[in-house]
Amino acid sequence: MRKALAPILFDDEKVTVELEEKSSVVAPFKRSKQARSKAATKKTSEKFPVHSFRTLMADLATIVKNKFHSNGLEAALTFEKITQPTPLQRKALDLLDVSLICTQ
Repeated sequence: MRKALAPILFDDEKVTVELEEKSSVVAPFKRSKQARSKAATKKTSEKFPVHSFRTLMADLATIVKNKFHSNGLEAALTFEKITQPTPLQRKALDLLDVSLICTQ
């Protein structure tokens, strides 16, 4: 999950490539230019705010399904509505390949 969300986390997206190419396991790890840029600007290349994994999960937790009940004069009406995701939440859901629409 962290790997899929790496573009919007402080995590370095190129870690696996760097580790595979590294000649020694004790040599110091160098962060990629992209990771240093995300850390310095606190923004992704798409201008989204960069998150830690925990803060991104907290942000995604604000997406909820609300159930509405209306007791009208003629009939009761009930329907459900899922919170509209923010652009950042939409990006996270896209990176995870997750849909808010239940297809069961």
